[in-house]
Amino acid sequence: MKRKISLLEKTRLELEKSADVVFQPFKIGPFSCQLVYIQSIVNTKALVEGIISPLIRASAADPYDNSWLEQIERRSFFALDYKRSSDQVEVVDAVLSGYAVLFCDALPTSMLFPLTQYEKRSVPESSNEVVVVGPQRAFTEDIEVNMSLLRNIIKHPDLTVKTCEIGRYTKSKINIVYIEGLCRQELVDEIDKRLGAIELDGVLGMNYLAEFIEEMPYSPFPQYQYTERPDSVASTLIEGRLTIIQDGTPYALILPVTFFSLVQSAEDYYQRFHAASFIRLVRLLFILISFLLPSLYVAITTFHPEIVPTSLLITVAAARENIPFPALIEALIMELTFEGLREAGIRIPKPLGQTVSIIGGIVIGQAAVAAGIVSAPLVIVVSITGIASFIVPHYELSLAFRLLRFPILVLGGTLGILGVIVSLYLVYLYLVNLRSFGVPYMQPFAPFIWKDIKDTFIRVPVFLMKERPSSYGSPNRRRQGDS
Repeated sequence: MKRKISLLEKTRLELEKSADVVFQPFKIGPFSCQLVYIQSIVNTKALVEGIISPLIRASAADPYDNSWLEQIERRSFFALDYKRSSDQVEVVDAVLSGYAVLFCDALPTSMLFPLTQYEKRSVPESSNEVVVVGPQRAFTEDIEVNMSLLRNIIKHPDLTVKTCEIGRYTKSKINIVYIEGLCRQELVDEIDKRLGAIELDGVLGMNYLAEFIEEMPYSPFPQYQYTERPDSVASTLIEGRLTIIQDGTPYALILPVTFFSLVQSAEDYYQRFHAASFIRLVRLLFILISFLLPSLYVAITTFHPEIVPTSLLITVAAARENIPFPALIEALIMELTFEGLREAGIRIPKPLGQTVSIIGGIVIGQAAVAAGIVSAPLVIVVSITGIASFIVPHYELSLAFRLLRFPILVLGGTLGILGVIVSLYLVYLYLVNLRSFGVPYMQPFAPFIWKDIKDTFIRVPVFLMKERPSSYGSPNRRRQGDS
């Protein structure tokens, strides 16, 4: 009896600092009960119908009738499922997580009822990974909804979910999701170990976890992949990869990744392989353009004008005749201006963002050319570069190329074509030595794996992709026919 009262009092001392915690007393015969919950995060209807109503009926019955205690022991008194606990820390955490906890001095332990109900939005359409043909559903901030979307696609008992909590104050729920038998157990154990070693006050976004668990956190290139699409997560799980889903975040974290998996789009698999292969080649071409075109323009116009055809050279020279800045400074001014316009378009209110970006770019570009600050050819080069950077499907990868553009531009403006070639070689050398959770970043190109090339630069028909990519080391390579 003393231990039960002590547990209730300790719980009250922990929770009475919060004004929104409800302590609702009940008197059933000679026994006292206390129902503790936070009204804003519990399912009020289930609370009243499943817990409060049976307690009121019991309190109005014969005070000498203790059959309700026997019903509780048989788990027939309440229509809701519950678990018992005598651990004060577990009880407090349960209340803060949306549980209703019932204390009764006639019972040796408290009863924890899972009634969590947070405000949540309905399942939206994918806004950042848009496809013309294919599923349109996207994740929400509710982890249970996200898991239901995923289980709606993968209906197999080997779909495994490991759960943990991270964050001293936020206690964010994290799910590690993989398919047992397809994902390497070493990868699962390593991710579980890295997540278990994280100690911080709160996890407010998926990037908090990513920076803790990636192998090279100082690398500008992402060693993970974000996605808001359940179908994309399902496809990676079937490939033998692993996914991390966090409560409160409408994105899933996929790992490991390669460079070629980051430049693939979900729509590549929802259209015919001819079009998908062509679009992939165009995408790779524009990725090169996105960080090499400005530096090539500056290098050629400054050091190697003989490369340009005479008629085009005359046009470029005439356009730059009255420009007061060297080509390198001119390019840096335009690139920084374009980055500023891009950020302004994102930060200002949505109805105005697109208008300001388009009109601002046109007006500033024309005014700068008319004022003789920059040349018209450079405005065209910067515009093409900006458009090319939007073609990269993965936002984190496009940010890496945007950052690389500036040092490569400086090298091209100071060393010419040699500087561009050296910088390109250094980037490639860095990428072939980069790893994502043990997987070479440039695989299957370096190291070269012929069987996996069928789904990198191009996409062959699905019926020819009989095996899973060997890059991820799945123990079960066969995905068509007998496995």
